[in-house]
Amino acid sequence: MTKSQWECFLQNLGVWEGSFTNFSPQGILLNDTPSCLSLEHLNNSQKVRLTLSRSGQDVIRDFSSVGGGLLFFENGSFSEGLIQLGPFSEFGGELAFVHENRRLRLVQLFDNTGQLKELILIREHLAGTPAAERPPLQINDLLGEWQGEAVTIYPDWQSPDTYSTTFKLQLDDTGRLIQNTSFAERTIISTASIKGPIVLFDQDPEKQVQVLFLPDGASATSPLKVQLRQPFFLEVGWLIQPNLRQRMIRSYNDKGEWVSLTLVTEEKTLIRD
Repeated sequence: MTKSQWECFLQNLGVWEGSFTNFSPQGILLNDTPSCLSLEHLNNSQKVRLTLSRSGQDVIRDFSSVGGGLLFFENGSFSEGLIQLGPFSEFGGELAFVHENRRLRLVQLFDNTGQLKELILIREHLAGTPAAERPPLQINDLLGEWQGEAVTIYPDWQSPDTYSTTFKLQLDDTGRLIQNTSFAERTIISTASIKGPIVLFDQDPEKQVQVLFLPDGASATSPLKVQLRQPFFLEVGWLIQPNLRQRMIRSYNDKGEWVSLTLVTEEKTLIRD
């Protein structure tokens, strides 16, 4: 029995305390604002009110259904964003994980020329529970092989797809990163340079993609520029425990249309001597 989108949304009910932290595309911390977000039932479950308080201001949104650019997974994790990349307009998307008493959300914003402009990391915990946080992500946390399972859901409500994944990261002799990703009988090998908290996949100068390592075990994978006639994706990762990671991928086709949302849950395979 699969849950409806509304039931998946209800996994997020509660009072979430945390902060909104703004970063430049280079990973420079711009500002950090404490936040409190409450999601409460109104009218016997037929409506949910979202109240976000930060900087002394409240934003209130009422939901009686979900849809549009918003999709949920069964555990409550979700993504919201524009369903179409338009010419000369700003663009962005949010990818959000729910795990036990914690949420990690990340917003990627692009300016009206398609350039990556800003990232907002939102770390939250349920009020009254510990605000335990992971250290900032580092490349050594990810080296090795990860075996996982992916679920892909679609905005046009076609049946979800489930498949196994393998994700392997290693450094070559020059310190360059080699990434080997296998899923649905496809394997993609790519290489990247590492500079501080940024991993840059720079093999194709026209399609450079960067991964920015962030606090709380988070990472944001973004094209440096989104453009029409080139498919692209937004991805966020969260290292929940040293050997448990989730990744979410919001994919767009070459027409700039949002086509799918994928959640990967992967575990690091232990290397035995």
